[in-house]
Amino acid sequence: MQVVVFGKTVKDKDLPHIQHLFDALHDEGINAYVYKPYLEDLKGLINFRRDVGIFEGYLDFIVHKIDFFIALGGDGTILEAVTHVRDSQVPIVGINLGRLGFLASIEKKRVANAIQLLNRGMYALDERGLLYLESNLPIFGETRFALNDCTIHKRDTSSMVTIHTYVNGAYLNSYWADGLIIATPTGSTGYSLSCGGPIIFPTSDDFVITPVAPHNLSVRPVVISDNSVISFEVEGRAENFLCTLDSRFEIITAAHQLAVRRNDFNIKLVQLQEVGFLQTMRNKLAWGADSRNM
Repeated sequence: MQVVVFGKTVKDKDLPHIQHLFDALHDEGINAYVYKPYLEDLKGLINFRRDVGIFEGYLDFIVHKIDFFIALGGDGTILEAVTHVRDSQVPIVGINLGRLGFLASIEKKRVANAIQLLNRGMYALDERGLLYLESNLPIFGETRFALNDCTIHKRDTSSMVTIHTYVNGAYLNSYWADGLIIATPTGSTGYSLSCGGPIIFPTSDDFVITPVAPHNLSVRPVVISDNSVISFEVEGRAENFLCTLDSRFEIITAAHQLAVRRNDFNIKLVQLQEVGFLQTMRNKLAWGADSRNM
């Protein structure tokens, strides 16, 4: 078995858990490739009992047979991992080094156990859909997809933007707001949820359109099929606006004509057998917890 180990930052408090990971990979006889910038940060801090290779990006999946992509961090780390995994169909293993995450659901204290379960095939694959952003002008290069959401947002001033929105070419609404979120079911528990959007189960084939601080209080989030194409025209007092795909962003203008549709490929998240979306949601949102006697 061969895996990629990916991370964004190295914190002193995480070093014992990272060491446990590489020790577990050695004990299970698993070859590891480490994301090059992350490996540079780990040198001198981690004892590699087995030589590790270097992973530089998406094209390495063509050169090496990779079984799992291990993301060390939080949900943001997984969102960045998706830009490397793309359509390779390599499952992502999210090991949470911070607070409880919806995507990185494997606790850091279970690192060694997680590697053992992977090596024995004791896991489930959770397939997640992505959205794809089309534009008449080039933005976001080769990574015009998102696991969580696409947003259009004001940038330079306190003035609202007006986002004329169409579904399959039919006029839906002109949103006078600070911005607009188009979220996948996975992203429904992120920015959309904080703006009053509903929770959508990951297996639902839907998009959620959620306004950010709308001027008209009667404007509410809308759930539509992800077979739809949602298109936008943006205008406002400022010349520039902000468009994001997950944690990535680009500056756009009124000349940009944008459309969101379902992406052509999905990604796969590894779930350990006793951890699932329902349990993660209850823990993350503290459902059923009674704090009155604490």
